[in-house]
This record gives sequence, C-alpha cells and structure tokens, in this order.
Amino acid sequence: MTKRLLTALLGGVSLLGTAGIALAADATLTIESWRNDDLSIWQEKLIPAFEAKNPGIKITFAPSAPTEYDAALGAKLQAGSAGDLITCRPFDKSLELYNKGNLADLTTLSGMENFSDTAKAAWTTDDGKATFCVPMASVLHGFIYNKDAFDQLGIKVPETRDEFFAALDKIKADGTYIPMAMGTKDLWEAATMGYQNIGPNYWKGEEGRVALIKGEQKLTDPDWVAPFEELAKWKPYLGDGFEAQTYPDSQNLFTLGRAAIYPAGSWEISVFNAQAQFKMGAFPPPVGKAGDTCYISDHNDIGIGLNAASKNADAAKTFLTWVASPEFAEIYANALPGFFSLNSKPVEMKDPLAQEFVSWRGKCKSTIRSTYQILSRGTPNLENETWVESANVINGTETPQQAAEKLQKGLDSWYKPAK
Repeated sequence: MTKRLLTALLGGVSLLGTAGIALAADATLTIESWRNDDLSIWQEKLIPAFEAKNPGIKITFAPSAPTEYDAALGAKLQAGSAGDLITCRPFDKSLELYNKGNLADLTTLSGMENFSDTAKAAWTTDDGKATFCVPMASVLHGFIYNKDAFDQLGIKVPETRDEFFAALDKIKADGTYIPMAMGTKDLWEAATMGYQNIGPNYWKGEEGRVALIKGEQKLTDPDWVAPFEELAKWKPYLGDGFEAQTYPDSQNLFTLGRAAIYPAGSWEISVFNAQAQFKMGAFPPPVGKAGDTCYISDHNDIGIGLNAASKNADAAKTFLTWVASPEFAEIYANALPGFFSLNSKPVEMKDPLAQEFVSWRGKCKSTIRSTYQILSRGTPNLENETWVESANVINGTETPQQAAEKLQKGLDSWYKPAK
C-alpha cells in the first residue's frame, strides 16, 4: 500500500469519524401540544429563534386537535411514541402524568429560578418538592369595555364597586347599550368570568385560596359568599334573555357594539381586536373602596415538560432552559396577546389592550382560580359545581347562601384537608 493511499484512507476514516460525532451531537425534538392554533407562531417565530442559537438541535411542533390531545398523548406515551417535549395542561392532568412517570422532574433545570412559586403552582407536586413543567403563560381576568360608549356617556373607568354599579346604572338608563354582555346558558361563563373574576378581591387571593385548601376557611364564610352576592346584583344589567345566551352570543354582542362592558378573560384580546370596530379598554375587578389592595386572577394556563422516556433528554433540557428565558417570554407573549408570560422579568406588550391587562400585575396581587388545585379531584367536582351555582345565583333560582352551602356540602363529602 503506498504512503499516499494510506494517508488518503486514514483521512477518510478521520472524516467519517468526525461526521459520526457531528451526527451524534445533532438532535430533532418533537413537541406534543393541543394548541394547533399556535402552529404558525412556532414555525415562523419561536423555532427559528431557538435554532439560530442552537444549530445542532432541530424542533418539530406537532399539535393534535384540542379535544383529542389528552387521549392521543396517553396512547403515544403508552406505546413509547410520544414526542420529547410535552405541552402541559395546568394542575391535575399534568400531575397525573408526572405521578405515572411520564414527565421528568425539572426542579433543578437551569432557568426555573425565573419563576415564582405561584407561577409554578400548576406544575408542582402537592408537597411542593418537585416541579415538572416550565411555565409558559397565564391568562388574566378583568373587564373589557367599549371606550366609545364610555366617552359618549361620560363614564370614567370604575375603580370601586360603587363606581362600577353607578356606571352600569348610567348605561342602562341611557338605553343605547346592554350594560354587560354575559350569559348563563353555558354555565362556565358565569363562574370563570363572574365568580373567579371578582372573587379574589373578597377572599384576598392566595391567602383565601390556600386557607380553603388547608380547611382553615369554608365556602360558607362571608368572604366566599360575598362574590355570589355581587353576582346576584348583575342580573338587571345583562340584557333580555341572558339565561338562553351562550358564550359565543356574549362575544358577538360585545364585538358588534351592542354591549358596553364584557366580563373577560384575556384570551379574548386577539379575537376582539380582529372583530370589534370600536376602541377598547380594560379595567381590573373593582375593589370595595378606594385604596383597598386589589387582587387579580392570573391563572396558569400552559407549560411544557420533558417526556421522561425521551432519548434526547440533554437537547430537550437545552430547549426547556430557553423556554424559561426572557427571550422566549417576549416572543411568545407578543405573538399571542392575552397569553401572558409567567417569567419574573416583565415583558413589554406591543398590543395596548394586552399591556393594559398585564400592567395590573404591578399594582394588584396575583392568584389562581380557587377551584383548580386539589379541590376538584373528587365527586362532586368543585369546579363544575361552581359553574352551576354561579349561573343559578345570577338567574335568581338560588340565593348566594344556598349556593355556598351546596358547594361546601359537596366538598365536605369527599375532601378532608391534610393535617
């Protein structure tokens, strides 16, 4: 064998060896998700931003239909064919996956220090010892209003409950607009945009929510009955036939300019921006009196975790650390106005309505929906029962006290607080 041929052969081995190493270092990660409406945002904004800084890692976003996600994901996990990264629903669905060994413990992941305990609450074990998903976004509650209507009627944005009801009275007396667009037919609307929206100001956010879980407070206590008492006062302002009004009906009444105020979740922002032909503003749930501490429902909505069986765990952790970064937070929150970053570093929102919502974090205390952690694991399910009772109170078929007693009785039938 000539020296030249030997050199060439050795060079070829060397090249093959180098190529082998390069290929071994490369990884393609697949993300499982129910948010199929996010596909273009991932493909056009998020994935290119990550891959530009991590050329050895490729990302594929592969969502399922929202209604099929839980079953499809469960089947894939069982078959060993699920993606490396699992988009996490809040609370019990994801906790169940963690307890089954499907989600890896991410407590010590670099970047987790960027989130508060409340931000991580939806993806942390009951004992607080393990966190298994990186928080991505929350949704906020408050009221969206028709600025043109307020200007026309000379109404200033209400800060207290007295000002809120004075505004509703003025809108009703004028007769041009339905004061508030909300129906009770779909039940959840009454609880989510009603009870859980205004309630934190009464039960003092996390203080009351945690006390309820510990058994130190009951749903029959004054601070938990009071939101129902306020809801009962909403009835005259909801317009004719609100009992038969669905959630899409409420959206349409507002975006068509027929109602002045909409009890809202921030996820409405993109939809309303596209449909409403008038200027909009937003205000947080009014407090009892000027100077009172305000509380907002800042509810954990979506996170992302690591499939414990992933063969690309190191690459996946690199990606999850990026998801935990302020860079991801800014891209995601601005691409999806109304889904707000849970990162401790504030994100400046380009959408003015979204910026109005997120600005409340600077002056109000954040909490999550009272029924979501631990208290809806049994039968009757407290979340679903709260839907029913909120609608009944607004409809006038039950008193606030009756609704509270029914909820507490249902909870007592299966829930025993840990001592």
